[in-house]
Amino acid sequence: MLTALWHLSATIRGYLRFYMPTNRAVDWLRSPRGLKWAIPVALVATPAYLGLTALAIEFAARPGLGCLNVLVFLFFWNAAKFAWMAVLRLPLMLATVTRATTYRCRAALASE
Repeated sequence: MLTALWHLSATIRGYLRFYMPTNRAVDWLRSPRGLKWAIPVALVATPAYLGLTALAIEFAARPGLGCLNVLVFLFFWNAAKFAWMAVLRLPLMLATVTRATTYRCRAALASE
């Protein structure tokens, strides 16, 4: 049973990682090419998703629209994801620069 649940969760994670647009955007922002866009995208996406969260909360509070609580969670999760990406930008950028510098130093030493 545990193995079946493990495989099911891995399948769901793979599906969500590949097909959900915000997951693809965050993956691109973590890449070396997209790293410089992490802060501008986070500055736009985080308030936008928080605004959508507030709007979904207003609609979900109405009678008969409780199913919109799923959207409240989804919008808040995406806002937190982009905000966290902005926080992680500096360590990721430092790691990328350090990796590139180390590679260049090793290449220079090997050519001498």
